[in-house]
Amino acid sequence: MLNFLPGSILYFLSTTLLIINTVIWASLISVGGIIKLLVPFTPARNGLTHIMNRFMWAWATCNGGILYLLADIEWDIEGLDNLDKNSWYLLISNHLSGFDIAAQTYVLRNHIPMLKFFLKKELMYVPFLGLGCWALDMPFMTRTSPAKLKKNPKLKGKDLDTTRRACEKFRGMPTSIINYVEGSRFTEDKRVRQDSPYRYLLRPKAGGIAFALSAMGEQFTNLLDVTVLYPEVFKKDALYEVMHGRMKKIVVRVKVLPVPEVDNKRYFSEAAYRVDFQRWLNEIWERKDEEIHQLMLKHNSASSDINQQHNIHSKS
Repeated sequence: MLNFLPGSILYFLSTTLLIINTVIWASLISVGGIIKLLVPFTPARNGLTHIMNRFMWAWATCNGGILYLLADIEWDIEGLDNLDKNSWYLLISNHLSGFDIAAQTYVLRNHIPMLKFFLKKELMYVPFLGLGCWALDMPFMTRTSPAKLKKNPKLKGKDLDTTRRACEKFRGMPTSIINYVEGSRFTEDKRVRQDSPYRYLLRPKAGGIAFALSAMGEQFTNLLDVTVLYPEVFKKDALYEVMHGRMKKIVVRVKVLPVPEVDNKRYFSEAAYRVDFQRWLNEIWERKDEEIHQLMLKHNSASSDINQQHNIHSKS
C-alpha cells in the first residue's frame, strides 16, 4: 500500500487510476451496448447484457483494488448474509458523497445483481459514463416540473409511463435498482436549511420509490435499506478525503425489508395516501438516524481510547 506517500501524490495517483479504470470499462460497455442495439435476437441481447454487467463488476472490483493500493481502510460491513444474486431488489440509501456509488457497488457486487440507477437525462451526454450507463439499460428520466404540468395538464402521468417503459427491460433478468431518497448529498448546511428532524440525514422523498414500485413493484423480491457512513470524515467531502488517502474506515449496513405495496391510482390521486407512504419512509429514516448516531458514538469512543493510550505512552 502507498498510503505513506504525501496526500497530493496520492490524489494524483488515485485520480489517474480512477479515470483509466472508468474509461476502459465504460468503453467496453459502450461497445457492447452498440452491438446489442444491432442484434435482433432476445437471447443474444440478454447474453450481451450479462457480459456488460460483468464489465461493471470488473469496474467495481478495480475500484476496490485502487483503494487497497492507496489507502489503509477498515471495512465494517453487516447484512450481506441473506442476499441473492438471482433476485430483484429496490435499494434505498442515505447519500453522503460522490464516493458512495463506488463504495456500494464494490461492497454489494458479489451479493446482488449489479446496481442500476435512475439518472437525469442530462447525464446521458457525459463522456464515457453516459454512454456506458445507457448501454447498461439504466433509466434516464425527464421529470416534468409542476410548472410545466400546470401549463400542459396532458403531461400528467408521462413520467410514470417513461419509468415503466425503462423498467420493462429488467423483467427478464435479476436487477437491483438504487434510489438515493434524500435527492441530494448530505451537508450540514443543507440539513439546517431543510430544518431536517434528523441529526445525520436530510429529509427523504418518497416520490422516487413510488415511481419504481408503480413501474415494477410486483417484480421486486425485497427492499434493501442501505446505510453508508465514513465516521472520521463525516462532515467532509469523502471523495476528496479518500483520494488523499485520509479515509480510515467505511461502514455499510444492509437491512432486508418487505416490499411495500403501492396502489398506483391512489398514490397519484389521493394526498392522504401519499402522506401515509411518506410516514412509512420517515420511520425508516428515524431508525437510520439513530443507527448512525450509535455508530458515531462507538467510533468517537474508540478514537478517544486510542488517543488516551497514545498520550500515556508518550508520557512514559
